[in-house]
Amino acid sequence: MGRPTRAVRAAITQRRTDAIDLKLAGIDWLTIGRKLAADPSINSDGVAYPQGYGVDTYRKGLEPPSDSRLIELACKDVSKALAERSTALDGSTDELRKLMAERLERLFFGVYRAAIRTGDLQAVDRAVRIIERSSHLLGLNRPVRTEVSGPDGGAVQVETAGLEELQRLITLAGDAGEGGEA
Repeated sequence: MGRPTRAVRAAITQRRTDAIDLKLAGIDWLTIGRKLAADPSINSDGVAYPQGYGVDTYRKGLEPPSDSRLIELACKDVSKALAERSTALDGSTDELRKLMAERLERLFFGVYRAAIRTGDLQAVDRAVRIIERSSHLLGLNRPVRTEVSGPDGGAVQVETAGLEELQRLITLAGDAGEGGEA
């Protein structure tokens, strides 16, 4: 079996889009599977869905897919379609990030000139804000350091336990789960 034709790929893409739309509408997996089945005898609309589930067996006159197989195929379609959309979105996001960085750079140069030439504090403030936004957009900021403190701002108490102590605690937890005393 070779690579599917453009028409077949388009039909599969449409089936996956329909599967996502049905799932978003709150339709259960089996109903989705039946609605998108190729065999009219199990298709809920009584038609042969193009490139529907079980299309090869339908063309050969074999038994249609079982309910569990229809559910599996519907789940797989939704997963693949979501993964494809995510990949496309990641590519679009990178392009959009580049475009936004260029826009910020153009804005920065105009504001920067005004800040340097005239010493206008509003222009300086605006330049700093553009720099901050660019840094954030491009992921140049370092993570913020976080400190954890104990009661009243004091140090956090940390205890270490040996293997014997851990085993004792595990045993106590197991006994407590069985109705024993902890």
